[in-house]
Amino acid sequence: MRIHFLLLATLVLSNISFGQQTFKRNDIYFELMGNGIGGSICVERHLASKPGFGLRAGVGYYGDGKLRVSIPLGVNYLFMLTPNKSFLEAGIGATWAGSTGLKDKPPAGERIWSFVPSFGFRQHTNSTFMWRFSFTPIINKYEVTPWFGFSIGKRF
Repeated sequence: MRIHFLLLATLVLSNISFGQQTFKRNDIYFELMGNGIGGSICVERHLASKPGFGLRAGVGYYGDGKLRVSIPLGVNYLFMLTPNKSFLEAGIGATWAGSTGLKDKPPAGERIWSFVPSFGFRQHTNSTFMWRFSFTPIINKYEVTPWFGFSIGKRF
């Protein structure tokens, strides 16, 4: 009787553990426009083993006659639409840049911080692929610019 119980318990536990989809907590992706203004490479880490809060940091570039560097930082939250596949994303961030990268309003050489809220849609595939599209207005002391971003990357 004990052997039957152990076999049944082993079968049930293995079925449960193999049947679960795991949420990968790390992402690395290329973002066109978005928080990095032009293009950026970002790393994101989710704080729990299920969708929720995440932190992101990256390094970006943009051109306004010269190639300039930007550093996007942010916090986001994923709202699950379908289990571990589709998400609504809301976040807040800040981007440091040599200028806005959008217009010639700042004096030459000025380095400014921009506030960048974001709202978007994120999709994870069965493999380790992810993509997202977001509305990311850039707000600083010179202007408020409607902005969008598209990201594509790998989850691990």
